[in-house]
Amino acid sequence: MLSLLRAVVASLIFVASLTVHSQQHFRIDTLAEGLEFPWSLAFLPDGRLLISERPGRLRLLDLEGKLHAVSGVPEVFAQGQSGLFDVLLAPDFASSGQVYLSYTCGTRNANTLCLARAVLRNNNLHNTQQIFAAKPMRKGAAHYGGRMVFLPDNTLILTLGDGFDYREEAQNPRNHLGKILRLNADGSAPADNPFVDQTDAALELFSLGHRNVQGLVYDHQHHRILAHEHGPKGGDEINWIRAGRNYGWPLVSHGIDYTGARVTPFTDLSGFNAPLLYWTPSIAPADMTLYQGTLFPEWQGDLLVAALAAKAVYRVRLTDKGAEQVDILFADLNERIRVVRTGPDGAIYLLTDSREGRLLKVTPRP
Repeated sequence: MLSLLRAVVASLIFVASLTVHSQQHFRIDTLAEGLEFPWSLAFLPDGRLLISERPGRLRLLDLEGKLHAVSGVPEVFAQGQSGLFDVLLAPDFASSGQVYLSYTCGTRNANTLCLARAVLRNNNLHNTQQIFAAKPMRKGAAHYGGRMVFLPDNTLILTLGDGFDYREEAQNPRNHLGKILRLNADGSAPADNPFVDQTDAALELFSLGHRNVQGLVYDHQHHRILAHEHGPKGGDEINWIRAGRNYGWPLVSHGIDYTGARVTPFTDLSGFNAPLLYWTPSIAPADMTLYQGTLFPEWQGDLLVAALAAKAVYRVRLTDKGAEQVDILFADLNERIRVVRTGPDGAIYLLTDSREGRLLKVTPRP
C-alpha cells in the first residue's frame, strides 16, 4: 500500500509540472454534431469520413458536411459498454471497397466481440458478413476492447477485453478474453501466429494478459505495435505489443480494484512485460494516434492519447527507455475524448463521448 501511495503522489506531482495547452493555441472547428456516443472514424480516400456510433449506427460525413446513415450494418447488441466499435478500411480499399467493423453480437446473457467485413458502395454496406466471433460467449456488457489495425503483411490485429467479471481468463490461453489477436483478412488464424504449436492455446492469439485494450497503432518507422489499456482504479498502461508475450493482467497491475481492494500485490514479476508508461490515477485512455503529420512538427513521432475520465488528450514521447508524458492538450474543452486521429491533412480529429457527441478538427492557430 505504501508503494502505491508513493506512485500516486509521484504521478500527481508529475502531472502538475506539465504544460496544459488551452484552446488559444489551436483552431478547433466542429465538423459534425449530434453523434450518439461516437466510437471510431475512418478517412475515405475522397475526403469523406465514416463515423461509428456505439448504439449500432454507421454514419457518413460528406464533403458538404452533411451526415448520412449507412445501411448494411450487422445487428449489434448495445447495452452498457457494448455496441458498435471500430471501423477500419482494408489496405486495398481503393480497389476492393472493403470495410471492417468490430461490434458486440448476441444478448446480455450470451454475447461476445464479433468482426464483420462488408463492401462500401453508393454510401451503403453490401455483402456484410461476420467473419470472426471471439470465444467464449459471456454475460454482462463490459470490457470488449474492439480496436483494429492492419499490419504491413495484411494481417489484422484485433484487441479484446477481459469481460470485467472474467478477468482471470486473461491468463487462459485457451480462449480470447483479455487477449490481442492476429487474424487473416478473412478472419482465419495465420499459420505463423505465436501460439499455433501450443495444443492448449487458441490459434488466433498474439499476446495475452490484457484488461481492456482500446488504443492501438502500428509504428511503421520502428516496426512495432503500440497499445494502451484501461487499468482498474489506476494502472492504465501503454505497452509495446510483441508476439507471444504476456502483459500480466490480473497477476500484475499498478492499480487497485474499484472497491479499494488490492487486485494483486505485484506491480512487476519475472516473465511479464512491463508497460512503457502507466497512469495512476487513471485517465481512462480510449484511443491513440502516432502523430506523423506536418501541421504540428513539434509533435512528430509522439503518441496522442484520448482520455475519457481526464477529459483531455495526453501527448506521450517515446524514448529509448520507454515513454514519458510531455503535454496535456484540449483539457479546456471539458469533454470526454473518445477518439483522437491524425488526418491525411495532418490535422487532429477528435470525437467527444456523449449522447450529443461532436467531431472536431484541430489545426494550428495562425
